[in-house]
Amino acid sequence: MSGRGQSAMVTGPITADPVSCEEFGYGLGRPDGILVLRYRSVARLAFAEQREDFLHQLYWSPDGLLSARQGRHTAFVGPDEVFWVHRAVTHEVHAADRQSVYRICLREVPPALHGLGAGVAAIDAGAARLVLALTDRGYDERDAPEARSRIMAGLTPRSLPVDGRPTGGPGVAVTVATALARDPSDATGLAEWADRLHVSVKTLQRDFAREFGMSYSRWRTKLRLRASLALLETRPVGEVARRIGYASPSAFISAFAREYGYTPGRAVTMRGAAGIPAEPAPDPARSDRGPMAD
Repeated sequence: MSGRGQSAMVTGPITADPVSCEEFGYGLGRPDGILVLRYRSVARLAFAEQREDFLHQLYWSPDGLLSARQGRHTAFVGPDEVFWVHRAVTHEVHAADRQSVYRICLREVPPALHGLGAGVAAIDAGAARLVLALTDRGYDERDAPEARSRIMAGLTPRSLPVDGRPTGGPGVAVTVATALARDPSDATGLAEWADRLHVSVKTLQRDFAREFGMSYSRWRTKLRLRASLALLETRPVGEVARRIGYASPSAFISAFAREYGYTPGRAVTMRGAAGIPAEPAPDPARSDRGPMAD
């Protein structure tokens, strides 16, 4: 199969329709083929829970944050990362408004990702440039096999941040947590969530303590700060603060420093020096069992 600018062949429910979805396919009928779908949207874009049984998939956005969920696990994916999903693994992915999302479909597993059902992988700059090149209408199809091989070689697995919740039946707190993971900047307060879910504030508070071992406010802070780690390397502090729901950069910097013991700028420096995500190691003195955040 080869073709460009066509409607997408890979299906899956998208709860907010994109402004456009373009297809750039190169020999996908063969094991060494690749298909890149480029989505553009002015509203929030959501690939609702789905499972693709034929193709492996990578989700990447060069200009924003993705939140990805597989089972009980939620990950935040920055512009230098992709979310990898092996075929036949159920997942969902969400993007913010005015964001481009690239969905890269493969029939072979990248060498570094063998054995990984779903998770976050780093994508190096050269591989990212080739993804963009494959969506250029003037791209020479004869170069596609080499580009595909280079993209696959440019992926490095990273650990998937998980929420650490014990297994058990989900309650109202899980409903709220899932919604916030899709949009960490959501300013909805506890009372409004309780009203939406037709429960009392006390019931929702108790459910957060039962499910996550902490209050709603504490969980949301941790979530937001975890999300910031995926954005800081490629976005200025002011933009990161706005995207994760802080009223000002100073408020974000203060919250980040209280949580991790150093500033966002220092986190970027540490990440660059080590070549790994700037996610602090867990503090054994903390009793937090929750996912990520305020």
